[in-house]
Amino acid sequence: MKKLARKWRNLQDDKLSLPTRDDPTLDDSRPMDSQEQEELVRTFESSQAQQSRLWRTVFAALICCYILFLLYSIFQQASSPWELRYHAYFMEEVYSWMIISADWIAVLACSFAIMGLLHESMHRRQWIWYSWFTGIILAVFWLYYIMRLPRFRWDIIWLPFGPLGGATICLYVDHLLSESSEEVKKLRGYMYAYKAS
Repeated sequence: MKKLARKWRNLQDDKLSLPTRDDPTLDDSRPMDSQEQEELVRTFESSQAQQSRLWRTVFAALICCYILFLLYSIFQQASSPWELRYHAYFMEEVYSWMIISADWIAVLACSFAIMGLLHESMHRRQWIWYSWFTGIILAVFWLYYIMRLPRFRWDIIWLPFGPLGGATICLYVDHLLSESSEEVKKLRGYMYAYKAS
C-alpha cells in the first residue's frame, strides 16, 4: 500500500513540475519565421483594437448616464425651480437660469468627452481637452457659489468636479489605450527577417 501511495505521489509531482529545458513539448529555441511573426502581431493588433473599442464604449456609456442625469436636473429646475435639494442650496445666491445654464454647459463638456472617446481621428484627444477646460470653468463657477454658502456642503461636491472628473478619467483612459496601441506598433517594428535553411 505504501509503495502504491509513493508511486501515486511521484506521478502527481511530475504533473505539477515546471517545464524544463529538456522537455520535448517545448521548443523555444527555434526562431519564428516571418509568417508566424506577422500572424502574432496581427493577433495583437486586432485584440488591442477590440479592447480599445470596448473600453472607450464603456466609459462613453458612463458619461452618457451622467448626461441623462444632468438633463433630468435641467428639466426639474425648469419645471419646478429649487425642488431638487442640490439646487435648493443656492436659492438665495443664484438665479434659476444660471443653474440651468451651468447644467447645459456640463452637458456640453460631457458631450465633448464622449466625442473624444469615440471619434476615430488624430484629433480625438483635443475634444477631451475641450471637455477638461470647460470642466475647469464649471468648477470655478460652482466652487465660487459653494464657498458663499453659510455652511460648506460636502453632498454637492460633485457639482464642480463631476464634468471635470469625467474629462480627467477620459484623458487617462485615452492615454492608456494610446500607449498600448504604440506598444503594438513597436512590436511590428521589432519583427525580424528569419530565413529557414
